[in-house]
Amino acid sequence: MKNKVFVAGHNGMVGSAIVRKLKKLENVELVVATRNELDLTDRHQLNQFFAEHNIDQVYLAAAKVGGIHANNTYPADFIYQNLSIQTNVIDSAYRHGVSKLLFLGSSCIYPKFAEQPMSEESLLKGMLEPTNEPYAIAKIAGIKMCESYSRQYGVDYRSVMPTNLYGPNDNFHPENSHVVPALMQRFHNAMKNNAQNVLVWGTGNAKREFLHVDDMAAACLYVMNASTEKLNEFMTPMNSHINVGTGKDCSIKELALSMARVVGFKGDVIFDSSKPDGTPRKLLNVDRLDKLGWQSSIDLESGLSSTYNWFLENYDALRKT
Repeated sequence: MKNKVFVAGHNGMVGSAIVRKLKKLENVELVVATRNELDLTDRHQLNQFFAEHNIDQVYLAAAKVGGIHANNTYPADFIYQNLSIQTNVIDSAYRHGVSKLLFLGSSCIYPKFAEQPMSEESLLKGMLEPTNEPYAIAKIAGIKMCESYSRQYGVDYRSVMPTNLYGPNDNFHPENSHVVPALMQRFHNAMKNNAQNVLVWGTGNAKREFLHVDDMAAACLYVMNASTEKLNEFMTPMNSHINVGTGKDCSIKELALSMARVVGFKGDVIFDSSKPDGTPRKLLNVDRLDKLGWQSSIDLESGLSSTYNWFLENYDALRKT
């Protein structure tokens, strides 16, 4: 029999990548619903949905996400919508017999000045980055909800914490997007308009780790299907989330110069130090994932190149919300 697998957020960047992976598996029957068909913040709708579909597994990839500007501008939206989605999906899944669930969090759950690279054990050991604290708190709540339901009810609800992601189906809003799509669109427009320079927020010194979304999707399937015995070798019931990343980082300046090469921009790159850098460095410790037997396979420049090709092919339909 096929497993009925519900991907919440299947039209988003991560959700769509997970769907692409699952479609290749013969033993999976996909279950998806658009926002118009299912409001994940509506508990009643979700309970009806789970009751009707007899779901076996859930990938919880739905979330309200954005860059520094969006997190600073809409903090109430970020904490309310993410808490609502997580609470409703996790609880409804449990109440309708879903034994396996994978919750996708974010590396921003870790303290602003956490020791680098950031290990899973650094959770709740210091103050968060102020610019995205509401979003981070929501994601921390999701981790603890999965741990709590697993401990109390005996279900198998796991959490993965991705580093900064990029790839097809990203959000290319000029202000609310993350750094990779924002830079990609900025450099593309500069080249198209024969601009002499491109302005990049911050000093360029902040360091970030970037993972292609196809690698993230592969890691999600791997963690979801890893044996409990293997996971228990290096995790505890109260510290059960797993970092997903490359284990390598680069400065925003290095990222911008790589983007210029990929896009073909020949002008100057100027850094606006009056804009915030955010957390000085965000590099994940991926020892747990290594012990589990998974490593990323897409290097940054080739990942940026393939993403830019997708960007060009889908330019008129890019998501800009």
